[in-house]
Amino acid sequence: MLTTTAYEDNINDCIDIILQTKMGERSLEPYFGSGLQQFFFRKTSETLKGEISDAVKTSLLHNEPRITVKDVEVVFTDMLNGLVNISIVYIYNKTNTRHNYVFPFHLNEGTNLG
Repeated sequence: MLTTTAYEDNINDCIDIILQTKMGERSLEPYFGSGLQQFFFRKTSETLKGEISDAVKTSLLHNEPRITVKDVEVVFTDMLNGLVNISIVYIYNKTNTRHNYVFPFHLNEGTNLG
């Protein structure tokens, strides 16, 4: 069954797709995506927070014209498992309303080898 979304739900779905997509993964749109995968296995630091924040802001600026990003906050939620919560505060340009979206990002992706 195919489901579709609209308005803010559609934007949140699109943000999720953008942040999960590697740069160059889509052959016809080589600049689509966020490139967050480059931060896998990196040591958690304030510098890493800034790099992730910049990558998110840049990718949404270039790939999601329906919103204006106001703030991106990166929080190391679960250091042991490498969980990073990326909170995005944005304005939906069509209605000029403020929304937020939290994207859970795992720095230790694929390390469940035991």
